Amino acid sequence: MEYDHNKVDEIVLALLTLTMFPDEPVMRAWKGYDWDVMDRLHAKGYISDPKSKSKSVVLSDEGLRLAKELFERHFGVKP
Repeated sequence: MEYDHNKVDEIVLALLTLTMFPDEPVMRAWKGYDWDVMDRLHAKGYISDPKSKSKSVVLSDEGLRLAKELFERHFGVKP
C-alpha cells in the first residue's frame, strides 16, 4: 500500500508525546514505532539515532517543540 510518508511521520512524532519522559537534561520517548518512520524522523533531525540498544530516543529541541504542536493540532480538544 502506498501512503504519504510525511503524514505518517507527523502523526508518529505527535504520538511520541504520549511516551515522553525527562532524562535531564533531555526529553526521551519510547521508540516502539516502525523502524522506517523512526529513521526518517532521525534524518529530519527530530530524534536521536534509533539504532541503539536503548529502548528510547532523545528528542531534539525542534523535535520536542514540533511533537507538542502536532499533538495539540491532531488530538487536542477544542473548547
